[in-house]
Amino acid sequence: MAEGKQKKGLEGTGLDLPKNRYGNLKSASTDQNLKHILTDIKTSKTPAVINYGASWCGVCSQILPSFCKLSNNFPKLSFIYADIDECPETTLHIRYTPTFHFYRDGERVDEMFGAGEERLHDRLWLHS
Repeated sequence: MAEGKQKKGLEGTGLDLPKNRYGNLKSASTDQNLKHILTDIKTSKTPAVINYGASWCGVCSQILPSFCKLSNNFPKLSFIYADIDECPETTLHIRYTPTFHFYRDGERVDEMFGAGEERLHDRLWLHS
């Protein structure tokens, strides 16, 4: 693909991901985009979860379809996928992929490292 035409975010993973029914799944494909999303989470105080992953991470590729599927089970939660290579400035603090950050009332209240659909489901239920 030509430079600048390469797909990013969820589309750039190359995975066959479940469709999102509620419009509560977003993808941050640039630092500016992720900064805007984080500001929106803080001001709207909407409960949210951010999945920090990477296209080269095998574990990330395994959990991402479940993350997308779970977005349909929790319509009041905002789901965001951020690739650390596409948002390098705003993801400097991420040391492990995948990392999940959970937000409530505009503040980060929890963090989960690694994958596991059941673990993720339980955390989403707790924070929804």
